[in-house]
Amino acid sequence: VGHFYGQELNRTTYNLARMNMILHDVHYNRFNIKQEDTLEHPQHMDERFEAIVANPPFSAKWKGKDNPLNNTDDRFSQYGALAPNTKADFAFVQHMLHQLADNGTMAIVLPHGVLFRGAAEGKIRRYIIEEQNFLDAIIGLPANLFYGTSIPACIMVFKRCRVDDDNIFFIDASREFKKIGNQNTLTPEQVEKIINTYQARKNIDKYAYVAPLAEIAENDYNLNIPRYVDTFEEDAPIDIAEVAE
Repeated sequence: VGHFYGQELNRTTYNLARMNMILHDVHYNRFNIKQEDTLEHPQHMDERFEAIVANPPFSAKWKGKDNPLNNTDDRFSQYGALAPNTKADFAFVQHMLHQLADNGTMAIVLPHGVLFRGAAEGKIRRYIIEEQNFLDAIIGLPANLFYGTSIPACIMVFKRCRVDDDNIFFIDASREFKKIGNQNTLTPEQVEKIINTYQARKNIDKYAYVAPLAEIAENDYNLNIPRYVDTFEEDAPIDIAEVAE
């Protein structure tokens, strides 16, 4: 029987997470959810997980280099750089990779900036791809999908033991959504298409692309999705006389 572990700093979200467990018939002795700062005070450090899912706060502030302990913390020390103080995105990635089991898979919702920002984040991104080779896929999502932010996000999928370890798979699902009120949403069919595409791992024109690691290196480890999935549409010719009429 599976057990569930979690950590959340915001008290309301922490309580919602526990309520969600109960609503999904997970007995209280099968989940262990703590309220604490994940980066500063991790609560389950001795555990290794086969599946990790997370939606960390986008580009949150953290102590970064202002906390000297981060330089020697096993979660962060091997990468040659710390995530910037004003953008903790990669710190959350590193924390989760540290706790991912050898047979584990993790999927994290993040802002697109993590795919192309340089400096320390570029160095961490390169290490994950070049040295660890843990990044398996990137899925671009529509804008305005999540409450509280309208910016488009992506899902980064990591595996410690990858089957397709000579490439990274890109899916651009950013243009397929259903608008409900002010919010965009994914229909069950659109979700199924993403899952089926990920499992098939084949090139699909204007939607998915298998990028060899050599191509990623050529692009200096920039993972911006439009570099790999060309979604350009030719504009239909305009009849100026008809428009003037």
